[in-house]
Amino acid sequence: MKTKFLLISLLFFITPVVWAEPCTELLNYKMTKLRSREQVDFCQAYQGKIILAVNTASNCGYTGQFKGLEALYQKYKDQGLVILGFPSNDFNQEFAEEAKTAKVCYINYGVTFPMFQTSKIKSPNANKFFQDLIESTGKAPEWNFYKYLISSNGKNISAFESSVTPEQLDAKIQALITTQ
Repeated sequence: MKTKFLLISLLFFITPVVWAEPCTELLNYKMTKLRSREQVDFCQAYQGKIILAVNTASNCGYTGQFKGLEALYQKYKDQGLVILGFPSNDFNQEFAEEAKTAKVCYINYGVTFPMFQTSKIKSPNANKFFQDLIESTGKAPEWNFYKYLISSNGKNISAFESSVTPEQLDAKIQALITTQ
């Protein structure tokens, strides 16, 4: 019996303790998925990932960017990229009905990256995630399909105008993947 106790005690002291890295304040957020009741804890789901956050709209001249966003997601999702879509009617180009928004995303453009319920993305009423992005970069979305690229440690955040296409972000995403 003493031998077992000694062995267990010894294993406890020589086994390395693995501590989870605390979540960045930016990811201390929960939101419900589009056309769902499932709530996503951003810390649990996206900590350690490179994030491209995009405010979207179904009836915008930039809506075709969904195709490029999905292509980026498919290309880099296994290397740590996640794209997060945030439908918003802040620029009066999103449907009031979530079912219509979901149809544009999932049926018309085949989006498989996470999309969330319609929310505000402009200050001062922006959802907390966008409030933090705006505060971190000093740049608020000026239109639909404004993009924020966030490094895997959450410390480097870059903002991109709506006119910057997903394809133009490819090299920046590759660079973040290489340095993570």
